[in-house]
Amino acid sequence: MARDPSEKCLWKVEAFRLTSVCFGAVQYLQSDFGRRGPLFPVRYLMAILGSVGLAIIYGFKVNVSVAIVAMVNHTAVRLSGMHNELKRENTNLMATEICQDDAILNTTASSTEDGPFIWNEPLQGLILSAYFWGYMVSLLPGGRMSELLSAKWVMNGSVLLNVAASILSPIAADIHYSLFIIMRFIQGLGGGVTFPAMHVMIAKWAPPNERSVLASIVYAGTALGTVISILLSGILAANLGWIWIFYIEGALCLIWCIAWWLIIEDSPEEQMRFISEEEKNYIMESLGHTKSIGGHKEKLPVPWGQLLRSTPFLAILIAHFCSNFGWYMLLIELPTYMSQILKFNMSSNAGLSAMPFLCMWIFTMTLSKVLAIMQDKNLITVTISRKIGTLFASFVPMICLIGVSYVGCNRALAVMLMTIGVTCIGGMYCGFLSNHIDIAPNFAGTLVAITNCIATIPGFIVPIFVGKLTHGNQTLEAWRIIFFVTIGLYIIEILVYCIFGSGEEQPWNKINSSFKEVNDQTLPLKKNARK
Repeated sequence: MARDPSEKCLWKVEAFRLTSVCFGAVQYLQSDFGRRGPLFPVRYLMAILGSVGLAIIYGFKVNVSVAIVAMVNHTAVRLSGMHNELKRENTNLMATEICQDDAILNTTASSTEDGPFIWNEPLQGLILSAYFWGYMVSLLPGGRMSELLSAKWVMNGSVLLNVAASILSPIAADIHYSLFIIMRFIQGLGGGVTFPAMHVMIAKWAPPNERSVLASIVYAGTALGTVISILLSGILAANLGWIWIFYIEGALCLIWCIAWWLIIEDSPEEQMRFISEEEKNYIMESLGHTKSIGGHKEKLPVPWGQLLRSTPFLAILIAHFCSNFGWYMLLIELPTYMSQILKFNMSSNAGLSAMPFLCMWIFTMTLSKVLAIMQDKNLITVTISRKIGTLFASFVPMICLIGVSYVGCNRALAVMLMTIGVTCIGGMYCGFLSNHIDIAPNFAGTLVAITNCIATIPGFIVPIFVGKLTHGNQTLEAWRIIFFVTIGLYIIEILVYCIFGSGEEQPWNKINSSFKEVNDQTLPLKKNARK
């Protein structure tokens, strides 16, 4: 039966209207979700994958702190150092300064937790510090490579280098401890470039009003990696043996390398997959970018003189150094303190050592979001936001360490104070660690490389310092000295950063006029953003 022409015409009109409505809905959805990308904001996907990447690197950084507890024959080391204890004149002090095993703990602890290697405390300190020698060497080259070449591939290469060294570590340890130290040095070389690389990625991907949140997502991975690595290392050491810590953790990380390679590019401009034009334009416009012609990328000279004379930069440098002393003291030595002083066995040690870092991860995400909301509502400036984060990361741990110094063998109270202290250290990720991008986004990689280079010094000082102080002397008295040195540095950090820290973009970040004539591509905060 033939269709009436008027009906056919009406059907076409309705079809056109339906198409228009659908097209309008799509446009609305695109405008509403455009900042997010087709399914998920790619800038947040970059942050999440970057967070996992840092989790992997930090996992490799701390797994030896747990593994060494299972690798070392502590009974043999203790017997070899007994002559030092016998020389102590005040035996009554010794009795009160050493925690005794509880009956319950004695039933679960056994000599089987002793490993094959007779490495005394100074040698253990040297092994733990070797990572940081490599870490320090690669920081500055990593920062400039990330800025001038490819932050994406610098990050990927660092993880691959850590994977290779991890798999070779058990073989190296069996041959000679010096080869094991070399493997740790190589892992440090890979780890050193990660913070500069991720700082460059954040500077290119994060709109100014989302900078704190994205930076906190990325750097919270260090806490998450610490949690997973300590727990997994403890479980593997207790059930399969210490060598499987290096094999299994190394193999699992190859999955991340493939995902990072396939999904993420160096900048929104280079990202061709998984990103909408709306999100790409939103990021680039918020950062003051325009699309470069022919993919030309300016290589900006670092204004070294102005940078090194900059008071806000020096405040970040001092805060980073002082904070890292406390951070590395807890990160590296907490498992040893739990095992040798509080007398927790391997399984309990791993769980209790990991718990503070899990709380830290949650706290970091929460605090960064709260501070970002307060900035959006113009309740606080960027400067105040950074100082609040830094105060949480220094003042609270300082108070907790004072408490730990005097609670003695009260295990429950000591663990609670340690947990609170480590939790609040997470404030550094939305505090001074995000501050480099505020004051000079064009040179964020170089800035964090410089401060992290200096701040890595505690990484090899702390293990050697603790090893020397506790060699044949694993007592509360010795650890009290360690804690009070840390407290003194926290006081310096608080005073310097609260007085001289700033969230304002510095004049030396601006590209000079010869560059601006070619392409005005500075990375300032938006003009209406409050400082």
